[in-house]
Amino acid sequence: MAEVLVYVDHVDGAVRKPTLELLTLARRLGEPVAVALGAGAARTAGTLGEHGAVRVLTSEAAEYGDYLVVPKVDALQAAVESVSPAAVLVSSSAEGKEVAARLALRIGSGLITDAVDVEAGADGPVATQSVFAASFTTRSKVSRGVPVITVKPNSAPVEAAAGAGAVEELAVSFSEQASGTKVTSRTARESSGRPELTEAAIVVSGGRGVNGAENFALIEALADSLGAAVGASRAAVDAGWYPHSNQVGQTGKTVSPQLYIASGISGAIQHRAGMQTSKTIVAINKDEEAPIFELVDYGVVGDLFNVVPQLTEEVNTRKG
Repeated sequence: MAEVLVYVDHVDGAVRKPTLELLTLARRLGEPVAVALGAGAARTAGTLGEHGAVRVLTSEAAEYGDYLVVPKVDALQAAVESVSPAAVLVSSSAEGKEVAARLALRIGSGLITDAVDVEAGADGPVATQSVFAASFTTRSKVSRGVPVITVKPNSAPVEAAAGAGAVEELAVSFSEQASGTKVTSRTARESSGRPELTEAAIVVSGGRGVNGAENFALIEALADSLGAAVGASRAAVDAGWYPHSNQVGQTGKTVSPQLYIASGISGAIQHRAGMQTSKTIVAINKDEEAPIFELVDYGVVGDLFNVVPQLTEEVNTRKG
């Protein structure tokens, strides 16, 4: 059976959820071979093996932490040359897409980004994408080289499957470009205790209708009652009401949760581009003509300052 490379996103050996989703998709195409790089790479083997990885190629060289992107591309290129895989799967984070694009160029292959599904085809993997602000769904395949595909988080379930998870050292020769951009400092991000926005199963977002930074406490309270991440529209971010890191939209982050709740968001095309692939969409807006209502599964026409607190109270009551 053909092998499929899966680029592992981890923090000191703790594997992030999107990688486990990639392993589910990889098993549809062949036998998953994980590539784990950087500090703690070998510690990923147990989790990866429990989710179907037959092999885990590791490299813990200091270059992965000291320099940006290129050392990881060097390593993935070495893995491709060693394994001759049927495909390479990478999570659609900002860094993941850059790594994938550079890799595809290096190995002379086609690239598909932001897939929401991947399945085996008669002559190679077929990827499903949601394009043009989710106005169309396309099915594509790479016509040259080893397909390099980035997949949006929450596009596949995390499914346990026994795999050998055998650890093998990956021999990597770093290119001259690997040391071109050096990391000079790092600052730990303050944890909110909430899920990562792009990985969350539930996202609660606020927009212009929230009408002030102090009122985002209503959005946060609802999110916390649901165990959700907090998002914001561009209007709210531009007004300084919420951090840019929480922006959902074409110039922010793309999310695809099981449930997306939009509060006080009109539904401009820029915002829709970042959340329209959500499985279930709920909107709360006092303007019944707001464009957001064109794509929702459930809509509430009402003042968010009345509706959101009631919804939060009801959720907490049912949890209790």
